[in-house]
Amino acid sequence: MSQGIDIAPPTLDNASTMDSSVVVVNAPLAKVHETLDPRFVERRQTWRKKENPIQRSEALALLWSRLDRGEAIVSTEGNNSSVYLAAKRTFDLLGASLLLLLLAPVMLVTLLALTISTKGRPLFVQERIGLCGRRFPMFKFRTMRLDADKIQSQVKNEHADGPIFKNRRDPRVTRIGTLLRKTSVDELPQLFNVLAGQMSLVGPRPPVEKEVRQYEEWHRRRLAVKPGLTCLWQVSGRSEIGFEDWVRMDIWYLTNQNLLTDLKLLLRTPSSVLRCRGAY
Repeated sequence: MSQGIDIAPPTLDNASTMDSSVVVVNAPLAKVHETLDPRFVERRQTWRKKENPIQRSEALALLWSRLDRGEAIVSTEGNNSSVYLAAKRTFDLLGASLLLLLLAPVMLVTLLALTISTKGRPLFVQERIGLCGRRFPMFKFRTMRLDADKIQSQVKNEHADGPIFKNRRDPRVTRIGTLLRKTSVDELPQLFNVLAGQMSLVGPRPPVEKEVRQYEEWHRRRLAVKPGLTCLWQVSGRSEIGFEDWVRMDIWYLTNQNLLTDLKLLLRTPSSVLRCRGAY
């Protein structure tokens, strides 16, 4: 990460809380490198050789049935201190309320412009996967044409290294949508998700179910804390970051979650938004 923040990622020596399948980041946050510990790699390869395909298939079937029923698919992790959780929730409520008040003019202008350009459908509501794998409706300003889902197969996915779908020049994005994405204004309705307790101001970005069903076991750890508006990935380059480095960043947050970390990430968010790095 750039100057002005002294958050340091965990090293391989103090990573005892990490799952053995996780490749831990050991670098400045703005320059996440794939540092492979031979101990982790060897254990992971050995486990996969011994893995029974039938048992794995049965385990995944059970996991997805829990997801379909709206039940937890991972256990909660992160900072579960009652004091921290109460303080974080209070901060979320006050922060989201203040931001809605300050940004109300921007949101109203955006709402009016989109109401005209989308023929009365300015908001996009999408089911996302939240804390421990439970679904919730996430709100966004609409940035794509109304038939975007139907023509997604015609658009090339530029992030082939993971389950996420991204295209820098996605033809489904409208002119207004391009501006909203560059400035992250499209994400502002999620402040209502924060007020509802479905999201936090700081936390991993919530995925769609299709992505979660393609996760490896260690990827699912990013679901073990409440999703948020901003996170380490958000302030470090967003879509310029590969999927597995993205997950490593979320796991770093999970193992270093506290009010100071939250505050530092929040303070870095405005400058990151203004730079528009990786926003598309």
